Amino acid sequence: MVSIFSLAKSTCKIHGKVISCHRFFTASFHSLSPVTGIPNTAVLLSASKVMASESTDKKVLVTGASGYIAAHVVQQLLEQGFHVRGTVRSLTNELKVAPLKKLGELADNRLELVEADLLNQECWKDAVKGCTYVIHTASPFPMAMPRDEKEVIKPAVEGTLNVLNACVGNVKRVVLTSSVAAIGEYHCPDKKLSEADWTDIERPGVVAYVKSKKLSEKSAWEFLESLDDDAKFEMAVINPAFVLGPVLTQQRGTSIDFLRRIMSGRDPVVPRVCFSIADVRDVAKAHIIAMTVPEAAGNRHIITGDRAWFHEISAILKEEFGPQGYSPSTRQMPRMLLTIVSWFDGSLRSIKDMWDVVTPYDNTRMREVLKIEPRPLKDSIIEMAYSLIENGNIPKTRAYKGRPQKNGSS
Repeated sequence: MVSIFSLAKSTCKIHGKVISCHRFFTASFHSLSPVTGIPNTAVLLSASKVMASESTDKKVLVTGASGYIAAHVVQQLLEQGFHVRGTVRSLTNELKVAPLKKLGELADNRLELVEADLLNQECWKDAVKGCTYVIHTASPFPMAMPRDEKEVIKPAVEGTLNVLNACVGNVKRVVLTSSVAAIGEYHCPDKKLSEADWTDIERPGVVAYVKSKKLSEKSAWEFLESLDDDAKFEMAVINPAFVLGPVLTQQRGTSIDFLRRIMSGRDPVVPRVCFSIADVRDVAKAHIIAMTVPEAAGNRHIITGDRAWFHEISAILKEEFGPQGYSPSTRQMPRMLLTIVSWFDGSLRSIKDMWDVVTPYDNTRMREVLKIEPRPLKDSIIEMAYSLIENGNIPKTRAYKGRPQKNGSS
C-alpha cells in the first residue's frame, strides 16, 4: 500500500565501483526484544517438526534485512536456530545495522550481514552462495508519489529478477514478499479477493507502488516458469495486507509514518479509509513457514486479519495514549476537504480512490496451510505505537508512562 501521507571480505560492484562487502557476524536469543521490549515468540508451533530438522545446519538469505518485515523475519529465524545472512545497502548505516546486531548478539554467531544492491546483479551471486533458502523482502517503498513511476517499478522488477537469477542451481526454495496490492484493491462487496486474483494495473489511477508489486511478482512467476525443469527451484509468495505491529529497526516507512502522523495529532480530521491489516509478526511467521511447508510451494498466500477504518485505529490509540499526552483525532474528514488538501499534500492523492472502499480478502491459505491465526488488531496497533515511542520515532510526552507491565511481571 502506498503511503497514506505520505572478518571476511569479498568484493562486488555497486554502481560500477568495486567495493568491499564487509561481513560481520552477530547473534541473538532474547526473552525480550532488545528494541521493543516485547516478548519474542521462541517457537513457531506450525510446522515445528519441519523446523527442528531444518534449522540446525541450513542458512537462509534475507534480502533487505533492515526492513520493517525483514527484521522480524531475521529475529524469528534466529529464534528457530537457523543461520541467517542478511543483506543491507550499507554496513556503515548504524541506524539500520545496529538493531540487527542487537538481534544477533546472543545467537552463537548465526547472523551475517553483507552489502548488496538490488540493481547490481553480480553482488547476488556471492550473497546467495551457500544458502538453502532465500527470503526476498527487499523492494522500493516510496514515501511519496514519484514523478516517474519507473523509479519504483524498475528496481522492483529488475531487483527481483537479479535475486532469482542468482538462485538458479543454488537454492531449494525462494519466498517472495509481495502484497495484496498485487491481488486487487477495489470495491467488491459480493466477493472476497483470493490468491487467484490479480490487480488490473491498466485502470486509471493505479499508483506506481501497486504496479511495481504486481509486475515484480508476475515477473518472478514467469521467470520460474521459463527455467528448464532441472534448473527450477521452489517458490512461495506472501501477500500481506497493510502491515502494523512493533518496529525493530530505526527506519521510515508507510506503516511507520502512518502511525506517527496519527499520534502527532497534527491532523484535526482523518479520511474515511478502511484498511485490511496484518500484524508484522504474523507476516514474518508466514514467510518462515512458507519456506519449508511442502504445500506452500508454487502458491501465493494472503496474510490479513481484521479490517479497521482510519477513525477506529485513531480511537484505539486515543484510548491508550490520550491520557499519556497524545492527541489522535477521530473526527472524519469531509470528502471535499480531502480533494482540496490533496492539491497541496501529494501524499494524500493516493488515497482519494480509497475513500469509503472496503476490500475483503480471503485468508483461508493463511489459516489452513500456514496454520496462522491473526493476532488481535488492538494489540498490533498499541504495541506498534509503544515501540515507536521507545525507539524515538515518536517523541515522549511529559505524561508518557511507558508500556504497561504484563500481569505477573515485576
